[in-house]
Amino acid sequence: MTSDARHIRLLIIGSGPAGFTAAIYSARAELEPVVVAGRGFGGQLMITTDVENYPGFPTGVTGPELMELFEKQAERFGARVLKVDATSVDFEAHPMRVETEEGAFTTDALIVATGAEACWLGIPSETRLRELGGGVSACATCDGALFRGQPLAVVGGGDTAMEEALFLTRFASEVWVVHRRDQLRASRIMQERAFRNPKIRFVWDSVVDEVIGDRVVSGVRVRNLKTDETSVLEVEGLFVAIGHRPNTALFESLLKTDDHGYLVVEPGSSRTNVAGVFACGDVMDPTYRQAITAAGSGCMAALDAERWLAEQE
Repeated sequence: MTSDARHIRLLIIGSGPAGFTAAIYSARAELEPVVVAGRGFGGQLMITTDVENYPGFPTGVTGPELMELFEKQAERFGARVLKVDATSVDFEAHPMRVETEEGAFTTDALIVATGAEACWLGIPSETRLRELGGGVSACATCDGALFRGQPLAVVGGGDTAMEEALFLTRFASEVWVVHRRDQLRASRIMQERAFRNPKIRFVWDSVVDEVIGDRVVSGVRVRNLKTDETSVLEVEGLFVAIGHRPNTALFESLLKTDDHGYLVVEPGSSRTNVAGVFACGDVMDPTYRQAITAAGSGCMAALDAERWLAEQE
């Protein structure tokens, strides 16, 4: 580590609704936060075309537009945004130390808002159509209403996949669930709800080999793992529900996590197991994973950090 570190009162690692809301609140409290936003600036909303459920936008807004507004609001109150990655943290030092690609900081308090990433299938056609906003998604709550009256497919066999499939039946004409095994991993109650729903159909022992479509999804090619036979489901949207991965590698062995890797905070707060370190957004939320809940927890983290700093003084 280099020795020439700039000292600040509050540093925020990560952007997205959580990080930028924390920046807005802490900047208005005159903490002059620095946001290490990362090269993946803006989080998952940067690959979301239409956001129709965020309050205050009755006609909707694109994910990148929403994040640009968040950033401008934070900067208006004095937050400094660096679009570089944090490379290491040291909580043993006092004050704490954070190394970035463009230099080091020491900080009295730290807010972690590094988010989470959806697990994807990893096939080229999925990536291409996801980046085009052509009907590949990992969030039924975010995008389901865009597919009214259309046939859809969900990949996965756990509780999340069943929740996504059941939610999508409110809009879709039918929902095909593609699962690589011959039985679901979901809890019994979720299985029963899915089996009872007349709109849900199952494709067992199968994986998605290709997402068909030039600019929008027109079908998915599935392959049976037992027979190696392929067939095409004529659907107009694909929802991938095979899990999320919280971005906690930077804090491995430093901050307490649950069995799935999400940061653990004290109930009703954003406090982690390290004094002066707070967490907000999807990195500590395996349940809701919405922009609005991330923003709310970012507010909590900023208020918690502000109060903690006041107590130290």
